[in-house]
Amino acid sequence: MDGNGRWAKKRLLPRVAGHKRGLDAARNIVTACRKLGVEYLTLFAFSTENWRRPQDEVSFLMELFLRALESEVERLQDNNIRLRVVGNRERFAPSLVERIAAAETRTAANTGLVLTIAADYGGRWDVLQAANALVADGVTQIDEAALASRLAMSYAPEPDLFIRTGGEQRISNFLIWQLAYAELYFTDELWPDFDAGALDRAIVSYRERERRFGQTSEQLPEARRRG
Repeated sequence: MDGNGRWAKKRLLPRVAGHKRGLDAARNIVTACRKLGVEYLTLFAFSTENWRRPQDEVSFLMELFLRALESEVERLQDNNIRLRVVGNRERFAPSLVERIAAAETRTAANTGLVLTIAADYGGRWDVLQAANALVADGVTQIDEAALASRLAMSYAPEPDLFIRTGGEQRISNFLIWQLAYAELYFTDELWPDFDAGALDRAIVSYRERERRFGQTSEQLPEARRRG
């Protein structure tokens, strides 16, 4: 979800105004995905590298995260959405950790869209913590299945579509294991401007692609030739 700060700067507003508008965009995209029947949606909200930002901005983002958990959990519950939060919680304030746990527990029985928020998350951190967990359990032969089972999002299938807003064309340490075969979609639209129509355009692009997973086109069943 890239471009909040630039969105605000273009309008001569403080960066925090862009983050507030970005939360509105996230809420709208969650609603759109639920209506489309999307089963898993993951939003990269705060990376391990984002701690390097100015302290006042980091503090605001933590406060915004806390307030969003407080204000949105009932909306998620009413819409049968399950919330999961992945990442390293050790640097979060105890109040935020408690709120995350409460929101996850509150929505745990929901059977609709699984909404994952990646916060203090990094793909390299994810692979390392999975490997360390296997070592701690005494696993000596590590294969792909074993490692995948310890990743932070082991409960979800690998993503079909990765969307990045804001014009940058890189994954920036997000789900580096899980994105191996995902389709990548980059748009110049800044995150606060990314709406249901923009999401539809990304999905149309995805559906026009042929996903071969190492095979030739001729080997694929007709139903799999397009995403």
